[in-house]
Amino acid sequence: MNIDLAYGQGSLSIDLPSDRTTVIEPSFASGLPEEKDTLLAALDQPIGLPALRTMIHPDDRICILFTDITRATPNDRIIPWLLEYLSDHPKDQITLLNQLGTHRPNTREELEAMLTPEVVRNYRVLNHDAEDPDQLVSVGQTASGAPALLNRQALDADLRIVTGFIEPHFFAGFSGGPKGIMPGVAGLETVMSNHGFDHIADERSTFGVTQGNPLWEELRDIALRAGPSFLLNVTLNHQRAITGVFAGGLIEAHQQGCQRVKQTAMQAVERAFDIVVTTNSGYPLDMNLYQGVKGMSAGSRILKEGGLLILACECREGVPASSPLDQLLRSASGPQEILTMLSTPGFVRPEQWQAQIQALIQSRAEVQVFSALDDTTLRAAHLEPCKDIQKTVENRLQKLGPEARVAVLPQGPLTIPYLAG
Repeated sequence: MNIDLAYGQGSLSIDLPSDRTTVIEPSFASGLPEEKDTLLAALDQPIGLPALRTMIHPDDRICILFTDITRATPNDRIIPWLLEYLSDHPKDQITLLNQLGTHRPNTREELEAMLTPEVVRNYRVLNHDAEDPDQLVSVGQTASGAPALLNRQALDADLRIVTGFIEPHFFAGFSGGPKGIMPGVAGLETVMSNHGFDHIADERSTFGVTQGNPLWEELRDIALRAGPSFLLNVTLNHQRAITGVFAGGLIEAHQQGCQRVKQTAMQAVERAFDIVVTTNSGYPLDMNLYQGVKGMSAGSRILKEGGLLILACECREGVPASSPLDQLLRSASGPQEILTMLSTPGFVRPEQWQAQIQALIQSRAEVQVFSALDDTTLRAAHLEPCKDIQKTVENRLQKLGPEARVAVLPQGPLTIPYLAG
């Protein structure tokens, strides 16, 4: 059986025995025949709100929040279409704010590729900085008592338009919706509190769960403190074609989009597998190991205790090197020490949530990574290099015997596999 794995801006082809391999992918959804027309119509007929144009007054300051380079949102389509819809409004009263969360700033070249050069040239485009106190305003506290900080540009706007796309998320249930504000344009202290050890360890903080998920419910509550916001989210297939447009109330429109994604992404399997091969959905999501933990998490849901998990994740930007995650992983001798450190009262580090999830997976499975990273860097992250996915799987199947089975997630965390029953 020949299988193409999403990897970087292309794919990896592997050949596995068809009688022992199960391929798990989202149910295919066709792209909309008229993407632009459907999106513009959704702005005039939103979910739970009046038409967007009726909400805008001549002197309004508008802040459009857009996703960063690590997300597959087709910003180069939806942002120009949105700005065309807003063309009667003065350009100098419109600010585009990059939902970076705690990620690195995007360069002008990257912004031009994401938004088009015309948008960057003609509009005010800003990178959110989670560590710049001058950019942040308090909107209260988190449940643990940390300051709840959001970007001043978003809060000062008369109208916030939060854009993005909805996909399964490994601890917030789904991307999109309120995540565009929190953590999208939140302060570092706020994000670290919300993504803290107890929230990440909660079994309800997982793919496909929002209601009852303590992490998602807190980020929702903080996002709503920004004031009323208009949501423009889309759903996509693996070809990045838009399959649905969900515009309107921040929560109401998002809920409808999540239901659509659940129908296509959630895939039941009868039993756990000895080996799971997963990806991180290709570029841009697999640009670094930080993001790659999402693919690990998706595959681990259907892996037997002590099984082998292989992640194909290009990591063209490294871990990234010297990032908080890189430093945290290097500071520990292994996954168990990471969990011990993170469970220590008062121990808080940026990006610890990725290290925690990786360590939890490694506490019950062997994890190997096929990537562009060198062996030294991977081993410093407590991961084993995989040089040849096909050969590794063949050797492990031979070792385990004829009853062993392998699952493959070619699109990684765009699929939510789960054990039925």
